[in-house]
Amino acid sequence: QVQLVESGGGLVQAGGSLRLSCAASGRTFSIYALGWFRQAPGKEREFVASVSWNGGSTAYADSVKGRFTISRDNAKNTFNLQMNSLKPEDTAVYYCAARGNPYKKYDQLFSYDYWGQGTQVTVSS
Repeated sequence: QVQLVESGGGLVQAGGSLRLSCAASGRTFSIYALGWFRQAPGKEREFVASVSWNGGSTAYADSVKGRFTISRDNAKNTFNLQMNSLKPEDTAVYYCAARGNPYKKYDQLFSYDYWGQGTQVTVSS
């Protein structure tokens, strides 16, 4: 089993920044990549960004490209999502997820085996 714990959510004004963190523990050797997803009220959960376990490969949704950066803290089993130039439409619960299969699509919910509990991000206009 893999445990994922998110932190860093909160309330910020439009144009501001937040940094989310995801701490991974347990059978982390089984993880191929981490991903961030988000779910706004009344909407489906959607892909935000992903990074390989070694931090060498990243991918982003078009809606966040150029504003968000996903990275790994090499000193810890922690992955960060730096969110800049936040917009009200970024308001959502953000989830960290882990997948073990390198052949599954990085932007699909079903590709991920483990999920965190989520952290709320609210961007006011």
